[in-house]
Amino acid sequence: MRSRPRPAPDVTRPDSARRGVARARCRERLAQWMFIVPAAAYLLLFFGYPIVKNIVMSFQQYSITTFYTGAAPFVGLRNYSEILSSDLFSEALLTTVLFTAGSIFGQFVLGLAFALFFQRSFPLGRVLRSLLLLPWLLPLVASGTTWRWMLDADSGVVNGALRGLRLLPSGVPWLTGTSQALVSVTLINVWVGIPFNTTILYGGLQDVPTHLYEAAKLDGAGPVTTFRHVTWPLLRPVVSVVLVLDVVYTVKVLDIILTVTGGGPANATETIATLSYELSFRQFEFGRGAAMSTVLVVVSLVFALVYLRANRRAQSG
Repeated sequence: MRSRPRPAPDVTRPDSARRGVARARCRERLAQWMFIVPAAAYLLLFFGYPIVKNIVMSFQQYSITTFYTGAAPFVGLRNYSEILSSDLFSEALLTTVLFTAGSIFGQFVLGLAFALFFQRSFPLGRVLRSLLLLPWLLPLVASGTTWRWMLDADSGVVNGALRGLRLLPSGVPWLTGTSQALVSVTLINVWVGIPFNTTILYGGLQDVPTHLYEAAKLDGAGPVTTFRHVTWPLLRPVVSVVLVLDVVYTVKVLDIILTVTGGGPANATETIATLSYELSFRQFEFGRGAAMSTVLVVVSLVFALVYLRANRRAQSG
């Protein structure tokens, strides 16, 4: 008997399979780019362009006249040399450091305390957590105006309460004293930032496994030991994010200081952010104001990078 001839191998199947895989990969890449391109375009348009424009303006002599004509001459590093060599910049830098350090310390410590407090379940706990968000949700101008009225030396409720309780014979110049004004705006900023720190830290505490607390309790560990050896090591990644965001938000605080003190008295609450606003929108020196804004961005980035690197070394060590 004759054997039937075997059918020729279908050489087109491998090629068609390859083309199908290639088309699937192209569709996957296209879908990825469809998600990336709108976000990248938004960031470049609303964040990248203003930053680049601000940097370019910092090297130009931008005033009211050149702002309308558009013919601002380049002056190189003259704007930076003028602002960095002024006595007001050194004072504003010191005020910025004190204001930022005091605000972050108060916000973080009190926010962590509230987060640990709300970790326990008790009646009306959710209601109190919701009410704690009010300072963060209110407009900063409204909060600053309210605090300015409360801290008024003559008719403020704070001095009225202190005099009523006979704690002080006379009112404290919360907003008119050179030393008290910085403390006042720092405390107000702490009040505003506590809800943010509490919310983020409370979310981090919810991710700590409960069986670790149970094991620590069985070993006889107290609250301080449990926090030191269980809570804090697992909470450190969240703490890093919170502190970096606190610095970025606090360094550029403008609304509260302008509303409460306006940078006074005698430049006691003048920070780099308020000084940049003063140069740009009151003295109309847009070039020097842009240079001051660039310095502010560089200070924020340097601190964030230094802290992240130090925290990474501490975790690896």
